[in-house]
Amino acid sequence: MLRSSFVRWILGAVLCVTLLGVLRYQPWRSGSSKGSGPAREQLAVGFLPVTCHLTCPVTDFATKSSATTRFTSQRFQDFPTMVESMKAGRLSASFMIAPLAMKLREQGVPVKILYLGHRDGSTVMVRNDLPAHSLRDLRGRTFAIPSKYSNQNLVIHKLMADQGVKPDEIRMIEMAPPDMPGALAAKAIDAYFVGEPHAARAELDGSGRVLYLAKDIWPHFISCVLVAKEDLIKQRPAVVKDLVRGIAESGEWAETHRLDAAKLVAPYFRQDEKLVRFVLTRPPDRVSYRMLAPTDDDMEKIEGMALQAGILNKHISMSDLLDRSFIPSDIKAADISVP
Repeated sequence: MLRSSFVRWILGAVLCVTLLGVLRYQPWRSGSSKGSGPAREQLAVGFLPVTCHLTCPVTDFATKSSATTRFTSQRFQDFPTMVESMKAGRLSASFMIAPLAMKLREQGVPVKILYLGHRDGSTVMVRNDLPAHSLRDLRGRTFAIPSKYSNQNLVIHKLMADQGVKPDEIRMIEMAPPDMPGALAAKAIDAYFVGEPHAARAELDGSGRVLYLAKDIWPHFISCVLVAKEDLIKQRPAVVKDLVRGIAESGEWAETHRLDAAKLVAPYFRQDEKLVRFVLTRPPDRVSYRMLAPTDDDMEKIEGMALQAGILNKHISMSDLLDRSFIPSDIKAADISVP
């Protein structure tokens, strides 16, 4: 009798454990491993909270429910940290400033430019209490740039030369884009040139005003590009194709859904939606997400300025730098519904 009770106890315990396992894993929802098919490919893509990189979080959102590769946006605060992640192999694709991508290639880091981030979308801001109307009026002042490898740095030095301002007459410092508006408000700097929305922040809080929009200095200005490491391109070409198509379609969607785009990316940027909306609409051509296929002329112009500035030490072949083979021939807007 004791033996019979013990056996029943053991059988009951086994049944209980089995039932708990079934309830936990719920095989009726996920299906068997044989019938559910392979898991989706996944890839992390680096970005900074600037409108140059807006299509990265948009693609993240769009691929949450798509059948193609799942792209997750990895947020950085500055380019040096992003570059270290790429060099260390923790990141295989990212948005970054174009001359920096060229510098990495020159240094032997095997990256290729696949696409552009956007056109225009950068602004020169000056302290609101300074009566400056040109760079000539900023002689002796402190001017912040995102990086010496940025197009903002190259373009502002060209504009200084055009206006007869010598390189040592304005003190240039590098600063992470999110820190610039606060530094301007605290009068730690007098002006800066950066990708939006970090210019509009100073405009809206009253500490700064627009000195130049990038489109007025260099029409169809290029700041950032999408890059991928060559081993990713060689080993996972289908993923790279999905990425470029996703970024292109996200750009077309953002171009025609600006208010929704502001709402979508504000949490990714960790910024006020009103700020992003201001950048995307005031004026609407402040930033553009079309004409994003990089041309040889675009890149050679940037390369020439970088060589002249001493940022690059040697010529880079465009065939080594660019890979346009993944750009879709027909770009349609991504199918996105913002709640």
